[in-house]
Amino acid sequence: MEPQLVIIALALAALVGVSLGLLGGGGSILTVPILTYVLGMDPREAIAASLFIVGVTSLVGMISHARAGRVRWRTGLIFGLAGMAGAFAGGVIGGYIPGAILMILFAVMMIVTATAMIRGRKTKATQPGDEPAEHKPAVLRILLDGFGVGIATGLVGAGGGFLVVPALNLLGGLPMAIAIGTSLLVIAMKSFAGLGGYLLSTQVQWPIVLAFTGIAILGSFVGVALAGRIPEKALRKAFGIFVLVMGAFVLFQELPPLIASLFPA
Repeated sequence: MEPQLVIIALALAALVGVSLGLLGGGGSILTVPILTYVLGMDPREAIAASLFIVGVTSLVGMISHARAGRVRWRTGLIFGLAGMAGAFAGGVIGGYIPGAILMILFAVMMIVTATAMIRGRKTKATQPGDEPAEHKPAVLRILLDGFGVGIATGLVGAGGGFLVVPALNLLGGLPMAIAIGTSLLVIAMKSFAGLGGYLLSTQVQWPIVLAFTGIAILGSFVGVALAGRIPEKALRKAFGIFVLVMGAFVLFQELPPLIASLFPA
């Protein structure tokens, strides 16, 4: 592995931390492509490494959000426990799926989620003077959403912010700033569960992973400092556009070689 590529990857790790701290997601969206395309890791190894990096960084970033009152512990813990079960199962399954297929699934999930985020959540019209009420989803709904998101994110190695934030915001009805803070708790729980599943069949280069994690944590402090200062609608749309661009990039990188291998000239 060339030293200059390692330096570039570690510099980009700061962006991973900023993304997690500011948006409550996006860490894996950046981490998996960086480890795969910059450092040349096998997709399965990159996915496993990203779960550790994103999990630890999310845990640190969550502490600052919690101090600011932007974490809903009950919803986050229920969602996270269901997600851990799904993520472990997804991690075990993902360890035996070809890397190219995993990356394409990763991209498709990003594009679908980005579209939902850009469109936003439909809300009922309110009468003048009405106070907006925070929707409290049923426990069963939280469990089902958490388990489903857990399988998906464990399978493709995403910490899940780009799925957890929309689930908490669009389905759970949490305000965007609170959904972001709560998502970090969920991401940390699911990431470690998914990592456990992957480590049954995948090796990780720990020195690089630990260095990447340390720099990402520093970046997360910058992101947390910016969180809550940006209007919710603008933040949601910016998040969606970012995820859409990254999904299209990964799809552009992975789909042509797969098609060429399936239909050789």
